[in-house]
Amino acid sequence: MNIVIFHNPNCGTSRNVVQIVKDAGYTPNVIEYLTSGWSIPQLQTLFSTAGITTHEALRVSKTPAEEMGLTSPDVTEQQLLEAMVAHPILVNRPFVACKGQVRLCRPSSEVLSLLKQWPPAPYAKEDGSLLIDADGLLVKGA
Repeated sequence: MNIVIFHNPNCGTSRNVVQIVKDAGYTPNVIEYLTSGWSIPQLQTLFSTAGITTHEALRVSKTPAEEMGLTSPDVTEQQLLEAMVAHPILVNRPFVACKGQVRLCRPSSEVLSLLKQWPPAPYAKEDGSLLIDADGLLVKGA
């Protein structure tokens, strides 16, 4: 199965998603978008396929979004897209694409809904919190 992860290696959630996918036995195509950047058509396709708006994809925490005035309700989609292309950090992460689907995998457990095979149970995230219990079930609230 072809899996593409738009990844920020500085983000714990993004690191967890990459590790979950690898530990499930897949070899994802990991794109470090802070280095590669984005194009407007790429972002539009990503957000549309994920079923979210550009405003919903905007990362506000630990970004210059507020200082740039991007959190104002009157900011247009085009303005947001242009800002995201100029400042890739403004795009929330990680986005995962596979099987014709795209998901914003926040929390990291969201990636499990895209995988046929999960990592062996029990399974913990990098912070030690349990994601999959000993019976192979998703831990509630994980």
